Amino acid sequence: MKNLKNIFTVLLVTLVAFNCSNDDDAAVAGPTGPSGPDFTGVYTQQDQMGRPAVNTVFVSSGSKDMFNTTVPSNQNAAFQSMFEANLTGLSPAYANPGDANALGLDAATFTGLLATDVLNVSLDGTTTFYDGTNVLTGRTLADDVITVELLLIFGGEDFSENPTLSNDNVDANDKAFSTSFPYLASPW
Repeated sequence: MKNLKNIFTVLLVTLVAFNCSNDDDAAVAGPTGPSGPDFTGVYTQQDQMGRPAVNTVFVSSGSKDMFNTTVPSNQNAAFQSMFEANLTGLSPAYANPGDANALGLDAATFTGLLATDVLNVSLDGTTTFYDGTNVLTGRTLADDVITVELLLIFGGEDFSENPTLSNDNVDANDKAFSTSFPYLASPW
């Protein structure tokens, strides 16, 4: 949660700094520099993190660059078997054929969902990573994303398996979120 806050803070500071000028002697006639960011050119995707920790944990180290530059619609076909092998090798909750997580997903189905590393967002319902009813329908700042992922990976069918592996024990942000846009906690 703290890293997410830091990323948003850096982004906000960058946007503000881009629009600020230290030139007190600028001509009154109007701006002489660029009027906004320049998005012309060729861009290459370098990293993906639709679901935090998924890429980090389930993509084997030699395949990170390939995963990060693969279009999400092609990720499942290219990486699901790697995700499944890494999940079953990592989690005792999937040690037996037919084992499932609390969503009722066996290893193959669950890793098929995870291998397409995008953040799903519900356009007409509750937006949350997990609230007990709604699952992977988006994400709010206060969602405990890592604990939810740990529960789905290690918690078994009812979240009771492997309790020492199923919680990151970070239950709140270090500062309260704001009630107004951009909703991030104030810098410390």
